[in-house]
Amino acid sequence: MNSVSIGCVVLAAGNAERFGANKLAAEVQGRSLLARALDAVPVDALAAVCVVTQYDEAARLAQRRGFEVVRNERAQDGLSRSVRLGTQALQGRCDAIVFLVADQPLLRRASVAALLDFYRDNSAQIVAASHGAQRGNPCVFPRKYFAELCRLTGDVGGSAVIRAHAAELRLFELPARELRDVDTRAALDALPPPED
Repeated sequence: MNSVSIGCVVLAAGNAERFGANKLAAEVQGRSLLARALDAVPVDALAAVCVVTQYDEAARLAQRRGFEVVRNERAQDGLSRSVRLGTQALQGRCDAIVFLVADQPLLRRASVAALLDFYRDNSAQIVAASHGAQRGNPCVFPRKYFAELCRLTGDVGGSAVIRAHAAELRLFELPARELRDVDTRAALDALPPPED
């Protein structure tokens, strides 16, 4: 395996307006969405991990795992602010950054580790999880895109950078269930049982 250094940003600051409450505290089989997201971080494969959040409870949980906390006190400015804060926190310490969202409770740590291995073999390109050519999260960006990630504004994330460099995207196939996100209570209720 080559020695590409990868940092991880867990995006956990959103207002979850469609969910109607702080969805990170919502539980799937007794564990919160945020706890499940942090469980999916393959710490041994990463140079550093930071959790971008506005929530005290999320910050405490991240710190108990030994992860850095980056506070986003203006989450209303949109997803771009969290992406920027996370990128700025790690950009001097790694060759690439993988972004995880905190509302994919069925994503498995082994799958994220496999995606990072795939990235290390394709480290000049953007790598994103997918199923049947449908792109999802996590996504890994090489250093050459950090400046663009930091220039994003409004309620957009890394997808805007991916669209600008579509020819540079490599997809990594994962089971559809692992890419399911929870934007609404109905989506939470419709989740199949976790495989853990």
